[in-house]
Amino acid sequence: MALTVDNLRCPQNHRCPLLTVCPVGAITQSGFGLPVIDPEKCIECGKCVGHCGKQAIHKPADNGKTV
Repeated sequence: MALTVDNLRCPQNHRCPLLTVCPVGAITQSGFGLPVIDPEKCIECGKCVGHCGKQAIHKPADNGKTV
């Protein structure tokens, strides 16, 4: 399963730096809105997890615990 962004942890007030971290371009963002991870593109490499300073990236099946 692809990773997801926790809307309670993500501040959504700036351009997400993870857009340039993802090696396959799976993360998109509209304006300063919540970034979205495309499950069809995501390879779960974990680079976004390590770079997110807000610990807002999660696996859907992990009940909200950070990967």
